[in-house]
Amino acid sequence: MHPILGTCPVCGETLAVTRLHCRNCDTTIEGRFAVGAFDRLSPEQLAFAETFIRCEGKLNRMEKELNLSYPTLRARLNDLIRSMGYEVGQEESGTAEDERRRILDDLAAGRLTSEAAVKALQGNA
Repeated sequence: MHPILGTCPVCGETLAVTRLHCRNCDTTIEGRFAVGAFDRLSPEQLAFAETFIRCEGKLNRMEKELNLSYPTLRARLNDLIRSMGYEVGQEESGTAEDERRRILDDLAAGRLTSEAAVKALQGNA
């Protein structure tokens, strides 16, 4: 069986399922059913999501497994988040931005080396 399509191959809009059928008892249900967020992902995005989960959300582990740089992984994660209908950073409070600014201020003031700042910004501090 083919996986369900979540987006229209012509215009890219989200598809609605209108018919469900049971092969066992031949029951058919018609209506409008929404597809889930994961059904809207491309095969590549779904594979990325599976790797992300397997690596427990640790991009540094994904760097080694996929042989991709942190910025590339972060960009793919942001694309995945948007494809699922969320805004990047929507759940974050201002504290993450405050911490980023503090790290950059410490770097500018010479209190951190560039290597330490990169690790801190990547969450490995």
